Amino acid sequence: MFQFILDTLLRTADLSLIALGLSLVYGLVRFANVAHVQYAMVGSFITAALLTMGCPFVPAVLVASALCGLMAVLLHHWIFRRLAQAGPANAMIGSLALSMIMIAVILGVAGSSPIGYDLPLSPMLSLGDSHITRNQLWSMLVTLALLVGFGALLFYSSLGRSIRALASNRDLAAASGLNADALVHTVNFIAGALAGLGGSLLAMNASAYVNQGNDLLLPVLAAAILGGLGNPIGAVLGALLIAATETLVTNLDFGWLVGGELVFIPVTYINAASFLILLLALLLRPYGLFNREVRRV
Repeated sequence: MFQFILDTLLRTADLSLIALGLSLVYGLVRFANVAHVQYAMVGSFITAALLTMGCPFVPAVLVASALCGLMAVLLHHWIFRRLAQAGPANAMIGSLALSMIMIAVILGVAGSSPIGYDLPLSPMLSLGDSHITRNQLWSMLVTLALLVGFGALLFYSSLGRSIRALASNRDLAAASGLNADALVHTVNFIAGALAGLGGSLLAMNASAYVNQGNDLLLPVLAAAILGGLGNPIGAVLGALLIAATETLVTNLDFGWLVGGELVFIPVTYINAASFLILLLALLLRPYGLFNREVRRV
């Protein structure tokens, strides 16, 4: 049972930072940026490149996160802001096109082979019958610290109050003197940096590979939708629900049902299970489990 909890928390850590950023940006620009998951992929490859050049791991991750945040700001300023003027559908389709371009660029620069981080072997920690590596533990703790810090920023700072005001009523916020463009750029930087950091932490426990963003797209979107698009804290809770579903499906032994032993659902069916939960949840709560604001969109 404890191993199930650990696996669920690990998967939540993989998804939550990226889902949080996607939902946060949606709250201000009102379209789902499909390219957002590729920031995680780009961040993992930048970290790998910096490690290859001899940069220590922590500075490499911080630099990669900052570069991903800057990339998110520039892409919004030059591309997404113009696309959004033509409507959210155009902006979303444009983000999908940009996502494919980013994958093609990484393929041309780094190739198609996965790149593992050249880090010391992480020792295995045993907690009773449960096991976790030190790198996985650090990944969970860093993610938790960032989520707590983001919550404090969003609810107990003037920047957070401005972001929530702009997301709630853009016209009223602008009339109150808030600089909407500056806030949107700030939010894009935060979201891009969190995605880059999330991708680097994910690659630390696996490897940097070109399809990392594509593999994250469906569960991240599911988490953001479950939490209510535009509700970043809800996106984290949605990530927890998706992670619990994925872990449960891949750990249940269905041998008793088919008269065999050790019969498990293949890992390739993980996304199907997650979206079954998403479908059931949306049938009962069409606007997400934790949000009502999206009704006005």
